Amino acid sequence: MDSLTHIVLGACIGEVILDKNAGKKAILWGALAQSIPDIDFIAGAWMPVSAELLAHRGITHSFLFGIVVAFLLSLIAARWHKAEPITLKKWYFFFLIEIVCHLLLDSLNNYGIGWFEPFSSKRIAFNVLYVADPLFSIVPGIAFATLLFLKSDHQHRLKWARTGIIASFIYMTFAFVNKYKVEKLVQTFVESSEKKYPNHFSTPTLLNNLLWFIVLEEKSGYHVAYRSIFDHSPTLELTFFPKNDSLLNPIDDHIEVMELKKFSQGFYTINQIKDTLVFSDLRFGQVNGWQNPHSRFAFQYYLSHPDNNDLVVQRGRMAGFNWSSAKAMFGKMFN
Repeated sequence: MDSLTHIVLGACIGEVILDKNAGKKAILWGALAQSIPDIDFIAGAWMPVSAELLAHRGITHSFLFGIVVAFLLSLIAARWHKAEPITLKKWYFFFLIEIVCHLLLDSLNNYGIGWFEPFSSKRIAFNVLYVADPLFSIVPGIAFATLLFLKSDHQHRLKWARTGIIASFIYMTFAFVNKYKVEKLVQTFVESSEKKYPNHFSTPTLLNNLLWFIVLEEKSGYHVAYRSIFDHSPTLELTFFPKNDSLLNPIDDHIEVMELKKFSQGFYTINQIKDTLVFSDLRFGQVNGWQNPHSRFAFQYYLSHPDNNDLVVQRGRMAGFNWSSAKAMFGKMFN
């Protein structure tokens, strides 16, 4: 999830677990603790784009990291707050819950997360929530703002914190129900289709959980579709994108290309634009595919000559998303 969501939800959890024993410091510790796994952005600043993509949500988003860092943070907090009646065990319980919540939340979107690093490089992605969903974050955000202004001994602080957490849980349940409905539809469509689709995935579109992006894989490429949770039609309107994997043959052995393939988990297409190859990661959907079925994909990488220092260049993810495409998205949501 986005950093703001981790901060506000972490603050609410901190208030509930530490309660009045730590005063307002509880929400600050909570916001910090649930942001800790994202320190991997520091190392990413010195990495090539392709390596950075794989490094992010890697070892710092593993359960091993959470167990070790929670213990170290609990030692620091217990020593720092000797005056407060909080045991070392409670500090450890608090930090572990905060970090594990971060890991669970990040597993719900489509980027992928390395829960089992360094023992396994397998990335976990349940594709249930978009990486930034305002409806998921708004209530804990309001609760966080309220906790900042309320006095540390105010009688309603705990109620506000619990409200933020419960609202997030309710919305998460709503998202899982939507995921189940979309997956059931896709499975029915695949079983009734004459074509063979060995793999597929579905994920929410930009900033919402009402309109879903669906990708069906076949031998030569991918069929993509958009589906509103309010749409009860048994069919899918598909648009085909050839994989064109053979275009990578001249540079297929380059480390950057191999890293991009690994990051995309096999869901990618290659296009030739003039003298440049474009690598598109399908998992993150199109910029405005609900309006223009053939629009470009949000995550694109321009592959130049292998001797170039910048073999992989990440392009803008939001280019082309404007008021017109936003209105089209809302129209498609409530179709």
